[in-house]
Amino acid sequence: MTITDDEARWFAETCGRMADNIEIAVRGKQHVIRLTLTCLFAGGHLLLEDNPGTGKTQLAKALANTVQGTHSRIQFTPDLLPTDITGVMIYDQRNQQFGFHKGPIFATIVLADEINRASPKTQSALLEVMEEGRVTADGVGHKVGDPFMVIATQNPIEQAGTYRLPEAQLDRFLMKTSIGYPGHDITVALLADAENRDRSSGVGPIITSSVVGQMVDMVAKVHVDDAILSYVARLSEESRRHPHVSLGLSVRGGLAFIRCAKAWAAGQGRPYVTPEDIKDLAHPVLAHRLLLSDEAQFTGVQIASVIDDLMNDVAAPAYRGH
Repeated sequence: MTITDDEARWFAETCGRMADNIEIAVRGKQHVIRLTLTCLFAGGHLLLEDNPGTGKTQLAKALANTVQGTHSRIQFTPDLLPTDITGVMIYDQRNQQFGFHKGPIFATIVLADEINRASPKTQSALLEVMEEGRVTADGVGHKVGDPFMVIATQNPIEQAGTYRLPEAQLDRFLMKTSIGYPGHDITVALLADAENRDRSSGVGPIITSSVVGQMVDMVAKVHVDDAILSYVARLSEESRRHPHVSLGLSVRGGLAFIRCAKAWAAGQGRPYVTPEDIKDLAHPVLAHRLLLSDEAQFTGVQIASVIDDLMNDVAAPAYRGH
């Protein structure tokens, strides 16, 4: 069953109000905010590769406030343990039994800052919770909540002493993007408001967490024509054959592409996906899923140019509706 035109319009209006609300804290970054909301409504997690001081924490906190949820920030360091994220069993002397003490992963929006600075074991603990939506302690499962979204960050500079995420783990993130520095006028406005150290504190709720669940259900009902499915399949196949690529788009990656496209289409007020939706999302969906060959990396080939090649080489279907 496909969502109606009226439901799609309501979805787009609500998504627009949420984006404008978050922009109070993250000025001039409407596109990145829209991608973040797309990730939320597609039921996925976001990887931000960005320089320090670009507003990653403000984005996470503003998003949590907008959906009337909770927020936590985990600073990843080499000595961080898995239980520092998930929680730990603690003995209660009064009850003379062990009880589970929840870790910071139990929040609506979790900012995992500089995820590549922690050990692979600790990274795996986070990624397992992202995939399963729960923490298991002494054989008992504890759900982290719904909605639940992780916004993880990687610092593109200072790579010494970091642990690069394996490709299979990168694939757990629905999208990868960056916030980037604001333009000149926005920078001047931010400097003029230097006394305001936490702009996200001025961000109030737009919807409740339960409404997020309803919007996720609506996204699942967005129509995807067979021509669009074939288009994504051909992009996947061509990515594996590209001369500069050693690891192309997997089936799981293709499924992620479709989920993102559905949420993006609904955010535009449409109950169906178009080829333009696929093109709009190509870079954030593919950038962390394609692995360049050693020769391509050595010669300075950029992943962005490979994605551009794919989008140019694979003809989009002439499809405009349903």
